[in-house]
Amino acid sequence: MNLPRWTAYAALAVIFAVAITAVPKRAAQPAAPAPGALSEVTYPRLVVLGIDGMDPDILADVIARYPGQMTNFERLAQEGGIHSLGTSTPPQSPVAWSNFITGRNPGGHGIYDFIHRNPVNRHLLPSTSTEGHTDEFELWGDWQFPIDDVGESNRSGKAFWTILAEQGVPADIWRMPANFPVEEAKGLSFSGMMTPAIDSAYGECTYFTTDPPPEAVDNKRIVGVTEFDGRINTRLTGPDNSFKQGRPATSVPLVFMIDREANAVAIDCAGQVLVLEPGEWSQFVSISYDMLPLGLMGIGGEVRFYLRSLEPEFELYASPVNIDPSNPAAPVSEPSEASADLADPYTGIGPYYTQGMPEDVNALKSEVLTPPEFMDQAKLVHDEGERMMEYALDHYLDEQDGGLLFFYYSSVDLCCHMMWRHTDAEHPHHDAAFAAQDSSGWSARPGSTWSQTVDDLYLQMDPVLGRLRERVGPDTPLIVMSDHGFAPYSRRFSLNTWLLENGYLVLQPGVERELAETDSAHKVVNIAFPGVVDWSKTRAYGVGFNALYLNLEGREQDNPDTEDQDEGGIVRAGAEAEALLLEIKTKLEALRDDEEHGNVPVVLRADLASSVFEGERLDEAPDIIVGYNYGYGNSDEASQGQITHSVLLDNNMGGTFNGSHLMSPDVVQGILMTNGKVLPGDHQLEDLTVQVLSYYGIEPGSGMDGHPVLE
Repeated sequence: MNLPRWTAYAALAVIFAVAITAVPKRAAQPAAPAPGALSEVTYPRLVVLGIDGMDPDILADVIARYPGQMTNFERLAQEGGIHSLGTSTPPQSPVAWSNFITGRNPGGHGIYDFIHRNPVNRHLLPSTSTEGHTDEFELWGDWQFPIDDVGESNRSGKAFWTILAEQGVPADIWRMPANFPVEEAKGLSFSGMMTPAIDSAYGECTYFTTDPPPEAVDNKRIVGVTEFDGRINTRLTGPDNSFKQGRPATSVPLVFMIDREANAVAIDCAGQVLVLEPGEWSQFVSISYDMLPLGLMGIGGEVRFYLRSLEPEFELYASPVNIDPSNPAAPVSEPSEASADLADPYTGIGPYYTQGMPEDVNALKSEVLTPPEFMDQAKLVHDEGERMMEYALDHYLDEQDGGLLFFYYSSVDLCCHMMWRHTDAEHPHHDAAFAAQDSSGWSARPGSTWSQTVDDLYLQMDPVLGRLRERVGPDTPLIVMSDHGFAPYSRRFSLNTWLLENGYLVLQPGVERELAETDSAHKVVNIAFPGVVDWSKTRAYGVGFNALYLNLEGREQDNPDTEDQDEGGIVRAGAEAEALLLEIKTKLEALRDDEEHGNVPVVLRADLASSVFEGERLDEAPDIIVGYNYGYGNSDEASQGQITHSVLLDNNMGGTFNGSHLMSPDVVQGILMTNGKVLPGDHQLEDLTVQVLSYYGIEPGSGMDGHPVLE
């Protein structure tokens, strides 16, 4: 990650000063409050439990198939029912949670996808933060002073907890996705999904091994090591040092001392020693990466290790380097000291994951972790969430002002993304032999197998709900909600290749689409590469999981870095653009898969932005939001601008999600449950925002057009 601006100014003060003078377990939990203990508060209490990716149909099915094991969800269903909650268009987590946060659709808050694009060079941009600027001026030797604008939140519209605070209503917001940089509440506010690690945007682990695969030569995250006399010396890479010319990566020393008689390794990480046996996970270790000489300035991080094996080869996983909550390089809570209070091993829960997607899906994608190892790591995250919820409840129930509590869980979503294929015998990447293996070590449910992973993810949320209701009492209004549901991802579509084959995207003479993935000569062909696309003839392109853009005159602009060609848009706004959009929409919605795959539609809805969005940021929207059918989705490669070999392929290559929700909103609606009564009619995420405000007698904010959902 780029360093926050304040770190540069603090470092400048240090530089000038130098010139003038020549980083345990939680205590027993309190019992549930006595009946009526929660009623004497200034503002009535309301609790919202956000479970990312929980699907209403799957939940109802699990309740029915496991009688007596989903008692808390069953009870809540009897009280208020299981309702579908309309998700965002498109149904992507940063978009959906931004809808809930602001009570507005993307036309109002400006988040349209996980991925946005730069309209000048078509490079990828993060959707939830603005594009930063990097510059520096030279000091002495190889030192420099960075002038970095790392960007700010790209989301418009007030967060609902800001509106509550303006009216004096307390709110504790725990791990809210798309809440980075963190927005203050009258209470505690913690960041969630989209929070970076200090060494990468989404977090990249490091894998140390004495037997690196040949293809790992160019992979900096797979580190080949050599053992000498029971000792391995290496380093753990951290963030780039913007104070050094060339911005080289920082690192800290790492030493592995192997004792095969004891079947253990002692890990010396920057002077801190811990011992692991094969199959064991460590706690977090705090580390600091030096940015200035003599220890004058460091960036705090934290890492945890997993020892896979000592024989026949040494294999060890190091997590992405998370922001250290005790010494954060950028605030992960408001007030900023709240993250350190939570990380206190005596009065809090101890060190914890701060990266936005703590379940390490990238490690499973790259096969650094096996599926069982990934699920063990996800269980660490889930257990951490339970401890964190207890801490959150302590704080919330101690506050006599009352107000709102929001708490978020991520495991259902991220584990369904990676493990769906094992539960779905029809999935093209299903592994029947693995699916039949015992999973009780992870699930703690005797007789369970990996074929029941999705069921067990839901089963593990039932005691969470039960504990939450026990702590807040039966009279506290409770809402359980999700941002979207879930479905299989069995067939990969390439939007850019489809646009190429239909004449909407044109390549430069002599340039061809990518070869097949299995071809040894395969190379990436991306629309952002100079000299690949003939922009003077291209009318549409895709960047993002559901986004299609016209090459629009006046919006898509010439890249000044490529003097030999003009990348400016060619499609005129108005009648020409409208006719082209209608033509592409019609063709996409008519597209069907082949007979072998059922001749079913690939795209259920190709929504024109002007039809589904409204607000002051409508001009930034993709022109078409492609809503894929159940089982279909834009490939990771096409989402990043690649022009792959085939328009449609089975999703059986590994290295990607195999369950998904990046489809038509109709396919993956979220869930709404309550111990109250839901009003008749259809309800959306934005309506839930209005409901929260309405509960406290607050009128909807500017741009909100939702309605209350509860009687």
